[in-house]
Formats: sequence, structure tokens, C-alpha cells
Amino acid sequence: MTETVFRNARMVLPDAVHLGDLVLRDGTIAEIADPGSRPSGIDIEGDWLLPGLVELHTDHLESHYAPRPGVRWNPAVAVQAHDAQIAASGITTVFDALRVGMDEDARLTSRDMRLLGDAIADGQRSGRLRAEHFIHLRCEVSAPDVMEGFARFEDDPCVRLASLMDHTPGQRQFTSFESYRIYYQGKTGMSDEMFEAFAARRMADAGRWSPANRTAIAEACRTRGIVLASHDDATEAHVAEAVACGVAVAEFPTTIEAAQASRTAGMKVLMGAPNIVRGSSHSGNVAARALAEGGLLDVLSSDYIPLSLLQAAFLVADAVEAIDLPRAVALVSSNPAAAAGLDDRGAIAPGRRADLVRVRLEGDLPVVRSVWRQAERVA
Repeated sequence: MTETVFRNARMVLPDAVHLGDLVLRDGTIAEIADPGSRPSGIDIEGDWLLPGLVELHTDHLESHYAPRPGVRWNPAVAVQAHDAQIAASGITTVFDALRVGMDEDARLTSRDMRLLGDAIADGQRSGRLRAEHFIHLRCEVSAPDVMEGFARFEDDPCVRLASLMDHTPGQRQFTSFESYRIYYQGKTGMSDEMFEAFAARRMADAGRWSPANRTAIAEACRTRGIVLASHDDATEAHVAEAVACGVAVAEFPTTIEAAQASRTAGMKVLMGAPNIVRGSSHSGNVAARALAEGGLLDVLSSDYIPLSLLQAAFLVADAVEAIDLPRAVALVSSNPAAAAGLDDRGAIAPGRRADLVRVRLEGDLPVVRSVWRQAERVA
């Protein structure tokens, strides 16, 4: 039996904050004790001790694999660099978002996604990775090649979550066609004429491919037991479509109406932690803080900034009257774990995995001091 004791820790439990000692045995949490109950152990010095964070949707890996236009890094090294930053941000379980279904101007291909998927699996097998990694397939249903890309992951046990995306101009993330124009032309440098032709092709593809691809992917996920998410729902009709597909998680609803309809339908509502930190959506959609204040927020995701997950938890606890710190921490730990079907982690409670993060606040900045995964220090 391997036993580790943390002393003088300010632990964020599921329903309270407890100053005391924590006993770990064989990689799991064994006992939450009063302060001074153990004569020796690791002194946490009154720092916060949180459950390891659980991240369901991060696009961060791509920035390590393709750091510059035309540059492709070694996939194994890219995964390790991504993993190191994830762990140092307090995340002990991560769903790496890999996209299938590409725009005509996409920098990466489904082959690149498969290379990254193989690198994730190899890193896990060899024990090189600090966090535990799963795959979240982001499926662009309007793309003609989405089923081809999806098939590359047909037998991959790392795939535990898939989202149904549709970035057709003028809907969902960009309900305003003009907003889409400003964003996309700014991103790509397309002329007005080029953009009009591009948008017309995208809308035609969506009409041709989206319904069948959405149904096929949903059915495949049901068969394989993969949790299904919707993406950027804006209307009650979008939510009804998600319900018909068996969606369990509503990712980034863009309006209060869509968030409310998703909650009413029994879905967990996921929003971006950067939205909380910035105070608004970068696309001009509903603010995550507004959903939190309305009781419509279940899960936060770091999306593109790993450390934003921890920042957002403390910010929500400070800014939203109805959400105390245990409830805020649940948004980044037990709630996402439960949404993904991982009931063995996400809380400081006896019998749960000893995935833990030690945090010290410097002003309003949370500083990660140590991270443990199954009682083994990884950062």
C-alpha cells in the first residue's frame, strides 16, 4: 500500500471548503481529515487544493503541430508540448479536439488529424504524458469529406466525445452574414468577390451534405457509445435537431434562448472559459457570465487558452452571487467528468481518483504550484 498525506490544505470539496489533511492510498482519495490529524506529510501551507480539472474541448494541440503557415511539427513532440502546458494549467484529464471535415482553405487535413490521434495514443501507451488524454472529434457536417475523416477514427478507443458542427455562413456561430464576412475576410484576406463565391459554395455544400452527415455521425456515435455534443446552437429549431440526434452536451450555445432550450431538453450547457475571462464572446454572442447568472451554465472549457479554465473558476465564484467556490470548481471538474461518463474523478471525495491541483492566489491570479494525477506528481 502506498500512502501520501497532504497537511494544512484548503480543500475545495463538492459542497464546502475544508481546511485540513488529505490522505491518499494507491492512487485514490482515502480520507478527508481534520487539521493536524497526521504527524507528517506534504505541507500545502494553506494553499487551495482542487480536484484535477477536466477539459472537454481544447483546440490547443493544433497550435503546437502547425505553429506557422506551412510548418508541421513532429506529432509526438507536438503532443508532448501541448500536454506539458495542459498539466501545468491544472488539467489532469483532457479531451483533445481533432477536426474531421475540412473547409477548402483548411491548413490541416484529416490525415494530419489521424497522425495526431496516433501520437496521442502512443504517448499514453508509453507513459510520456502527464495528463490523461481522450479524443473529441469535431465533425463539420457541412463538409463533403467529413465521413471520410470520421472513418479514420472508426476503431479508435480514445474517441469518447464527438460534436456536430456546422459553420455555414449566416447561422449558429455567426447568425449575421455580415459578421461572418468581417470575421472571415479578416482571417483570410479574401476579396469581396472571392468571399461571395466561397460563401455560396459553403451554403450549397451545407444544403447537400449536412442533414445526411449529421444523421450518420449521430447513429455511429450511438452504436459506439460516444457522447455526442451539439455546437453553436442559436435557435430552438437547432436544439430540437440536437435532441433528435441524441445530443447530451450543448457546446457554446450562442443565445440565451438556445441555452434555455438545451437545459430544458436535459443537455449540459458548456461555454468557453475565455468568454468568462474576457467578459464577452469574441464573436458577439451571448456572454457566458450571463448564462452563469441565469443558472444555465454547467461546464466550462478552456477552448484555446489552457490556463483560462482555472482563471474562470475563481472569477465566476467572485462575480456571480449564486455560485460559491465549490459550485464554480464543479464547472471545471466534476460536471465535465460526469458529462463525459467519467465518474471516477472530478471531486475531492473518498474513493475518487487522486487527481489534484495545488493553487496559490496572487491577487486575482491563480498560480498552479503542483499537480498530481492518481497521486503521482506530474507538474
